[in-house]
Amino acid sequence: MGQAAWDRTIGTAQKTLALEDIPDYLANGQDPHHLPWLPTLARLELLCHRSLTAVIPSREELTSLCLNPSLELVTLGWRNLPPLVTAISEERLAQVTAGEEMVAVWREPSSNRLRCTAAKPEQLLAIKLVAEEISPEQAARTAGVSVAVIDDLLSAAIHSGILLSPSSRLRRPTDRAAAEVFTLQWHLTQSCDLSCKHCYDRSHRADFPFDRALGLMQELRDFCRQRFVRPQVTLTGGNPLLHPRFFELYQAAADHGLMIAILGNASDRATLEGMMAIQPPVYYQVSLEGLEQHNDQIRGAGNYRRTVAFLKLLTELGIPNLVMLTLTKANLNQVLPLGRELAGITGGLTFNRLALFGEGAKLALPSIEEYQDFLNDYVAALPEITVLALKDSLLNCVFEQQERPLFGGCAGFGCGAAFNFLSILSDGEVHACRKLPSPLGNIREQSLETIYGSELATRYRSGSTACIGCDLRPVCGGCMAVTASFGLDPFSNKDPYCTRKQ
Repeated sequence: MGQAAWDRTIGTAQKTLALEDIPDYLANGQDPHHLPWLPTLARLELLCHRSLTAVIPSREELTSLCLNPSLELVTLGWRNLPPLVTAISEERLAQVTAGEEMVAVWREPSSNRLRCTAAKPEQLLAIKLVAEEISPEQAARTAGVSVAVIDDLLSAAIHSGILLSPSSRLRRPTDRAAAEVFTLQWHLTQSCDLSCKHCYDRSHRADFPFDRALGLMQELRDFCRQRFVRPQVTLTGGNPLLHPRFFELYQAAADHGLMIAILGNASDRATLEGMMAIQPPVYYQVSLEGLEQHNDQIRGAGNYRRTVAFLKLLTELGIPNLVMLTLTKANLNQVLPLGRELAGITGGLTFNRLALFGEGAKLALPSIEEYQDFLNDYVAALPEITVLALKDSLLNCVFEQQERPLFGGCAGFGCGAAFNFLSILSDGEVHACRKLPSPLGNIREQSLETIYGSELATRYRSGSTACIGCDLRPVCGGCMAVTASFGLDPFSNKDPYCTRKQ
């Protein structure tokens, strides 16, 4: 208004006038110099003040998805007023026109930044769903859309701060680490077009039944909703693409609002484009076991070149991709050269140590000394070979020695077995980790909630008692699969390759 206009309009009344009364006071005034929309702007500024002074609870205090207490919704009789709240310019003044506009005002919880903007339809729908306690599934049925569409608009509203979500309830009992994503590594089929020499399991198992798969997807949604985390399925096998109803399962996973990743073998463009048309995978992981000659000895003649060509295709189509290597004594010295060959071809190369189960029991692991030297070389090569990624938790021992920042370990929280991760085999058998025999139940006979809450699952996610007191435990815990494959008890012995002194 400017000081002169303020003094002329409000005058001495400002001493007794409450903030809430200013919009009406301006509306009832007869000052001919007033812009007609000035009382409406004052009303909007009052809502901004309320939003700035509202108390926003922390995520830890929340028990359910709720509206941000600082949120104010108002329908105004003038359009394009929100930009004037932050700055006035001739251009913005000229854009104010008569007409109804619904405006949302709120304060972002993370930054305390005030937001004042015309409300978008998807924001209003998210507000309605939470205010009226309408489930995403019910909203999707009513609108005739995939539940993923509803999930996305709710996620966007949470990200913007219009909605508040409680903190993750997926917490490890030992160190209180909280995960934001829960993953089912889902082995759809044992069928495979390869016959790798280090395969963990070549036993015959039936393909996963389609009807149970649909029910399990809903169970996964409910499981994750109760813990305020995002659900992901990582489809694998065998080769998951060989499941006779793969695309139906892929479509169903997308329809259930699940993030989808693929652990599989090389395929063709048409298959990838079919996935992309439904929902892009969050990533596609393939395996290589070293340079071409060694890889093809393990995975079959021609596999190396087919896989590299496939990685280039994935990158061309914009599908995030990475390469996993199973580390043995024979390929220890090929990891860094392979990283150099894959530079610019894939988004990441990482490794898992071989667990001596199944066909892998016929192969050999490096000595502890060889492995420690390898870890040091791997860390030293990180700046040069940028494709190298981090997975083996024991890399944190090297980072600690070098006083470098730690990373999250194998699953982001050290070992993820039965914590933010479960493995389901094609016959329904559930394991804490696919790399070792760790049966927890059968999903065809039990619910996901029952299996995850079992005493044995709790033991797996608690990790080894040998790691109690170790400062690295929240991001390490070693590899229970490797420990067990040495004939040791993974619940009481530490990883045999761990040399850290507690």
